Amino acid sequence: MSDSSANIPEPAHQADTIGRIAELIGGDPMSRLDTDMKHVLDALAELGARPLEQATPASARRQPKAADAIAGILALQTREAADDGVTAEDIAVETGEDTSLPARLYRPLGLLSRLNPMILYFHGGGFVTGDLDTHDASARALARRTGAIVVSVAYRLAPEHKFPAAHDDAWASWRWLIAKARELGGDPRRLAIAGEDAGANLAANVALRARKERVTQPLHQLLIHPIAGSDLTTASYGATLRVRPIGLAAMRWRFRHLFEDAESIKDQRIDLVARDDWRGVAPATIVLAEIDPLRSEGEALAEALEAAHVPVNCWVYDGVTQGFFGLGVLVTKALFAQGDAADALSKAFMSDRRG
Repeated sequence: MSDSSANIPEPAHQADTIGRIAELIGGDPMSRLDTDMKHVLDALAELGARPLEQATPASARRQPKAADAIAGILALQTREAADDGVTAEDIAVETGEDTSLPARLYRPLGLLSRLNPMILYFHGGGFVTGDLDTHDASARALARRTGAIVVSVAYRLAPEHKFPAAHDDAWASWRWLIAKARELGGDPRRLAIAGEDAGANLAANVALRARKERVTQPLHQLLIHPIAGSDLTTASYGATLRVRPIGLAAMRWRFRHLFEDAESIKDQRIDLVARDDWRGVAPATIVLAEIDPLRSEGEALAEALEAAHVPVNCWVYDGVTQGFFGLGVLVTKALFAQGDAADALSKAFMSDRRG
């Protein structure tokens, strides 16, 4: 841990107690892995990927990723990934007069309209790792399955850029998309927002700020296993003490690098479940993995939205871990999740075809 890392309070005693009780009752959660998910994680381990908590941010970013594991599996099976019919173009998202962020524009083939729905997507990685390439498959799947143009943004990462740099980037990216939608072939009245773990947190914050500042709101927010709380002693944290690739230790590692001080974890931009101002925010779809420390706070977020009368779907996919959504080439549960998410987004786009 670097000297600039926040000293996040150690919840070891309570979390460990919860974890031991969970293991006594339900056994090792890794024993419940879906066969497809286990295949990917085993291949990733064989490539030499180390637990995050044993790495520096720089070395973690260089480690083999799930996409590498899938490529290796396909090679052993003498298979090639099928053409998904989505084109990708690297672009820049202007966030200020002299600043911009790398981004990637995905267009599904056969766009039927001059003005198409658009999705602004933020990759996962817990605010410390992740980039356009690690989550390329997720963005592609959303474009292919919804027929929407997808813009994936590489926001700034910690510890080089501490909280709330990524949140500032997310909001600037949303304002950019609103202004550039028509130029990109998109319909500025049919915009949605999506993200995974840290990216889902960013997406939810954009939806909240858009409502508050009365700018164009997303028609829908797709939140894939969102970081939505500050309590590291929830049931799912306790049940995933030794889970790979992301368990309690990995999440603590992420937060240590994200914040300047331990109190920042309680900021309501992180602790979404503590908020009481959800009324009027965009409808949401929440996708959760069973074997994930973030599952409990994702379920709590769904309850908070429902209590505020915000339409919300919340689905938990058994036998998979955080990061499963983009693994549809090999993981069947990912295909199910992609289909459910795309259906919710497509219905939102179809419900608002004014003009």
